[in-house]
Amino acid sequence: MPSLKKENPHLPENRDMPLKARSPERTKRVEEVLQRKQPDLTVVMEDVDDPHNIMAILRTCDAVGVFEVHIVDSQKKKWDNRIGKNSSSGAKKWIVRHKYSTIDDCYKQLRKEGKTILTTHMAEDSKDLYELDFSGPIALVFGNEHDGITKEAVEKADGNFIIPQMGMIRSLNVSVACAVTLYEVYRQRALKGHYSSAKFSSDELMSLRAEWLEK
Repeated sequence: MPSLKKENPHLPENRDMPLKARSPERTKRVEEVLQRKQPDLTVVMEDVDDPHNIMAILRTCDAVGVFEVHIVDSQKKKWDNRIGKNSSSGAKKWIVRHKYSTIDDCYKQLRKEGKTILTTHMAEDSKDLYELDFSGPIALVFGNEHDGITKEAVEKADGNFIIPQMGMIRSLNVSVACAVTLYEVYRQRALKGHYSSAKFSSDELMSLRAEWLEK
């Protein structure tokens, strides 16, 4: 895995800098969470518009160990400024966020990282969520609340999947769809032991620990 220090500007330049005083319980919690983070699992939000949905997605990402998310903001709506300072928005400080103006730029970065890109899109070739294997490096793309995933995002992805539904309305709120999907990913990965050992190197863990204890 490439060094996070080179790719992530949020990591401290000096790992030996003095840390704020933290309780042993807080330090232990930080270390345990970092040990379970999944850098090979990420979420892409393509023009997701509602701040409440964005916050809910970030909270679910934090809950299942997602380390970073990718935000495509083609409308340039100043995404970060639209998140309120409530309890849910606290999740954003634990998730690294990368922003792009085009889906093409986002996909190029994901492919550099070796991730398979899957969109949530209803099509003839779409696979059932519960038939897929999510144990490898993967990026899950969720679209705008009103228009869904763009045609470009679908065509340039590696595949599509759907969440099975039995009702008349064949769609879920984007934050709900993300939560359902991520917990299926969590279930599969937990069974295969992905949360049992760290996916970051010792140096990466040391840098992240220093940064997180400063938050």
